[in-house]
This record gives sequence, structure tokens and C-alpha cells, in this order.
Amino acid sequence: MTVDVRAVTESEFPDWLRALRTGFLKVPVVSDEEAADRLAHVDLARTLGAFDRDRIVATFRSFRQEVSTVGGGSLAADAITQVTVSPTHRRRGLLSRMMAADLAAAKERGDAIATLIAAEYPIYGRFGFGPVSWSAEWSVDVNRAGLDPRRSGRPEDGGRIDLTDGDEIRKVGPEVHRRLAGVRAGVTNRGRRDWERGTGLVPQSVAPWREPYYAVYRSEAGEVEGYVAYTADDAWDDAKRPLNTATVRDLMAVTPAAECALWHYLCSIDWIATVRSGYRAPDDLLPLLLPDPRAARMLTYVDMLWVRVLDVVRVLEGRTYPVEEGLVLEVRDADGLAGGRFRLDASPAGAACVRTAASADLALDVAEVGALAFGDESAVRLSRLGRVEELTPGAAARADLLFRTPLRPFSPDIF
Repeated sequence: MTVDVRAVTESEFPDWLRALRTGFLKVPVVSDEEAADRLAHVDLARTLGAFDRDRIVATFRSFRQEVSTVGGGSLAADAITQVTVSPTHRRRGLLSRMMAADLAAAKERGDAIATLIAAEYPIYGRFGFGPVSWSAEWSVDVNRAGLDPRRSGRPEDGGRIDLTDGDEIRKVGPEVHRRLAGVRAGVTNRGRRDWERGTGLVPQSVAPWREPYYAVYRSEAGEVEGYVAYTADDAWDDAKRPLNTATVRDLMAVTPAAECALWHYLCSIDWIATVRSGYRAPDDLLPLLLPDPRAARMLTYVDMLWVRVLDVVRVLEGRTYPVEEGLVLEVRDADGLAGGRFRLDASPAGAACVRTAASADLALDVAEVGALAFGDESAVRLSRLGRVEELTPGAAARADLLFRTPLRPFSPDIF
């Protein structure tokens, strides 16, 4: 029988949530309270289900998002989340149908990009997505790190660290987040509900809420320039020596002083033997801020934000450039959403991108456009991989001078 793909209705939403839980291998039980709470914060017109008779066998949802670009701008994004296909209906093209419908709607709305966090790497490349940011996680052996614990709460720059609570984080955190988006590409916006969820005001559907500790860094002038939320376990060895681990849930810093001070603080808490950093930008000051960087062991290095370009002109004009350069790009897009030949003329004063009939310098698929635009990939490297075709000698090197950025993109949130 034909499987129907369409938006779900309010009465079907609890069944959609159960199908979602089934696809993610979670307990397939949804309370009336949870269904009502979630329903109040979703757009049903962008909440798709695949129906086999009366049963929902696949789920897909999107919502409006803003993503920071190189230089502190932002792009309107179609954020895709909660994508599942039930094990009884795999390999029937249901994801392709839902994705095609959503991307067409995003293009019609005027979204510049679509975004997602990929649970599995091989799935989304065929839809024109590619990773634009990566995350790292470290485990720090505090006893080996070499930091002076006496300076943990009194940074040498004249600033200070104060313990606080979720109420204050909800007040000061959004401005820190806004400033971070001004210096890092790939930062996705946080709304009021995101801050409430991150500080325990929103009921947790997967695991019981555990209240973290919160600390803020204030500069010598009293300005909040960073904060951290962390938890700690309770582990001791047979000789009554503490073996506790502090695990970072959220750490944001908009100045190097704040970043160094917060890590110093975490590595100086009594009874803490190990600090787990949580997901960080790969060029975080940790571990090099430690007197012994070998005390930090990398646990994870993984792709984070994936982007699908829907509007080449807006994406390339929506960032800043460090040098003056012109390039013609032949963009291939098998789905016909963003392909064509484009001339980019850029300089520190601004950029203009237009369609052109001129000969191309580089030819590349739409996924590689996103990787270059967010500044974390090398056109020379992609050329060596065969993912960028250099049609004009030296064009890949010129592209690297144009697109690469001093700070790597960072996407602190999973959605």
C-alpha cells in the first residue's frame, strides 16, 4: 500500500512522538503532559510524518534558526531535527520524500541554508549537506596539569569568578552567547525555551534533571565575559583519595582571559581529579593553556553542524573576507536548488556575488560551498581529494586566502 507523507495534526502528535521515540530506540511511552508541553513549541506545518494506513512510520521536523557567519553576520536557516524511519520501513525512500518536501518549502520561504546534526555520517551527503564545523572533547588529568590552584578564583588579569545559579545564567547568558556568535561562525541561536531547558525549567523527557553548578567570569570592570555549568560525581578510592570528575555541560567565553580563567577554576576545585570538557571548538585554548598540555587527552573529534546551501549568493555575500580577490565558481547541485555559475568579488570592504557566464575557476558540489563559506575547509585539500576541480591553475590556493579564517567555526548546541 502507498505510504502517505504529510504534516501531522494536533490529534496525531502524541503518536508522532511515540514513533520518534521508537526510531531513536527510546522507551515508546509519551505522557499527556509531555505531549502537551512539546505541542506548544512546534510548528505542525513543519512536522512531517509518513503514514502507513493509521500508523506513523517515519518522522521529520524543522524550525526557523539563525546561524552566525564569518565576521559576525547571520543566515536564516531551515533547521532539521527529529528525523527517524521505523525499522519496518527502511529503504523505501521515506526520508528522501520528507527531505525533498522540506527543502523545497525552505527554498520557497527564502531560507539561505538548511542545517542539521547528523546522527550517522553517510546519510545526508546525498541531499547536498556537508559538515561545516567540528567539535573536540578532552579529559584533563588535574594532578598533572600544573595549574596553581591558589589562583583559581582570583585570575591574574584582575577579573573574578563567582558561583551563581540558573536564574542569573538566564539573565547574563544570552548576551555572552550573542557576543560569541559575533566572533565564531557556526553558532546557532538560542531562544528563551533553550535557556530554560538548559537551566532545568523545562521538564526533561529523556533523563531526570540534575542541577549543575554555575560560575561566571567577570572582568576587572565587572562585565560578564563567560560562564560555565558543570556537574561532579562522587568517587573515592580505597585509600580515601578523591577521584571525582567534573563534567562541563556548557562553557562559553568571549575573551581569552575568561576562557583561561574558567578552565583554571575547573581544574582547581577540591576533590576534582578529572575534568571532562564537553564539546569544544577544536581550537579551544584548552589544552595549550595548561603548563603540561599532555594532561589533556582528546576523547572525541567529530563533525558537528551540517549545512545545505539553498542560496549561493546570500551565503557568499553573508560573510566577511580578509583579502581582495575574485573567483568564478561552478556549483553543481543534483537537486536543482542552488546550482549555477557564480562570480564572487570580495574584499575587506564587502562582497558581491552574481550569476555569470564567465569561465569558471573552480567546480564543486553544493556541499563544498558550505564547507568553504564557513571557513573551516581548504580548497587545496578538497582539490587533492577530488571534491573540488581546479579549472584555473592556482585558483584553489587563491580560494584558501579568501575563505579561511583565524578562528574555526564552533557549534555549541545539538538540536
